[in-house]
Amino acid sequence: MRYACNFTISKALKFGVVAAQGSLKSSLNLKLTFKPSRNIHMENKENSSSRGALIVLEGLDRCGKTSQSSRLYKYLDEQGYSVESWRFPDRNTGVGQMISSYLANQSHLDDHAIHLLFSANRWEKRMLMEDKLRSGTTLIVDRYSYSGVAFSSAKGLDIEWCKAPEIGLLAPDLVVYLDISPEKAAERGGYGGERYEQLEFQKKVAKSYLTLHDSSWKVIDATLPVEDIEEKLREIVLDSITICQKGKLLSQLRSS
Repeated sequence: MRYACNFTISKALKFGVVAAQGSLKSSLNLKLTFKPSRNIHMENKENSSSRGALIVLEGLDRCGKTSQSSRLYKYLDEQGYSVESWRFPDRNTGVGQMISSYLANQSHLDDHAIHLLFSANRWEKRMLMEDKLRSGTTLIVDRYSYSGVAFSSAKGLDIEWCKAPEIGLLAPDLVVYLDISPEKAAERGGYGGERYEQLEFQKKVAKSYLTLHDSSWKVIDATLPVEDIEEKLREIVLDSITICQKGKLLSQLRSS
């Protein structure tokens, strides 16, 4: 009788061990079954490419870029977009302060040297710019690479040489050119306060800009009433932001 009892206990223990092993194996299999699903979820999250848009306003001095950039920023902010207003040159950096002194006619530099400083000023902000865009912030930028190339080539520098230091900067999602004749711009208040605000030079800059235009640029007549310009600008900028939110990839300037 004692033997039978011991045998029964032994069988029960054996059965318990086997059951425990089976349960553990089942548990491991269950974890393995869910693991691929977790990976797929993470991959989908990492591949989410919704981002902010890089919007650049270009044009001759006194074409209204700064005013329209400010108006556009205020509008997008009020609509609930994550948005920042930038301007080049950024005079708050060390390089930017050297450029500011030059533009105010307080210092003199070789044309090649000042062009490279303008380019370096943009490179100073390149990493921050990409971080902002990837985080979903739209950037409204008053002047960018095109200004650097247009103004330097207007001085007589080789245009391809002027483009070279810009290769690798982020390419704008939208370039809006505010079109005005040099003569009309010269009639606006404050004209002539900085080095480049000279009518004959601005005529050369306008010709240089023409060589940079391509089908991706949007041109707005800068002589229209301010409110009309603002309305046209809002429409094309909102379209660009929507495209970026849907996953448009970032690209590099003149990478080809």
